[in-house]
Amino acid sequence: MKHNELDHIDYEILNMLQENARVPLKEIASRVYLSSPAVTARIENMIEKGYIEGFHAHINPKVMGYHIKAFINLEVSPKDKKEFYPYIKSCKNVVECNCVTGDYSMLLQVLFKSTVELDQFIGELQEYGRTKTLIVFSTSVEHRGVIIEEKQTASVKKTQK
Repeated sequence: MKHNELDHIDYEILNMLQENARVPLKEIASRVYLSSPAVTARIENMIEKGYIEGFHAHINPKVMGYHIKAFINLEVSPKDKKEFYPYIKSCKNVVECNCVTGDYSMLLQVLFKSTVELDQFIGELQEYGRTKTLIVFSTSVEHRGVIIEEKQTASVKKTQK
C-alpha cells in the first residue's frame, strides 16, 4: 500500500486513532459510514502495510517524577557508532536518539528526575565525544502526531505529472 493508495476513509481512521488510540470501533464506523468489521479490516491492513506502527498511551513525565527534559548534542566519530548504538539503546532515560547533520552527529532527547542524574549521564556520554546540552524550561508545542490530510496525496499527484 503506497501513500496514494489510502482513501479519505483511511485518512479519517488514521486521524481518529492518532487523536485517541482507544476510540471505540463503533464510533469510528459511525463516523466513516462503514461497519465495525470493515473498519477493523482497514486498520489491520494499515498495520500490515506499516502505516500504523503501534498504539500507545501518552504518559505525563512530570507526574512520574521526571522533571528534567533536555536535548543533548553529541559528537560521535563514525568508528565509534558501532559501539555507541547498543549503549544508547540500553539507556532508559533516552527518549529519542537521532543521527543528524551539523556540528554534532547525534541529537538525544532525555528525561531525568534530577540535574544530578543528568550530569552523571552527560559524563558517561562524553566517553563517546563532546556534548552540548540544552535543558528545557517549558514546552509551547508538545509532540504532535503526523499531519494526515488527503489533500497531501492530491498535491503530490499533481507535482508528479
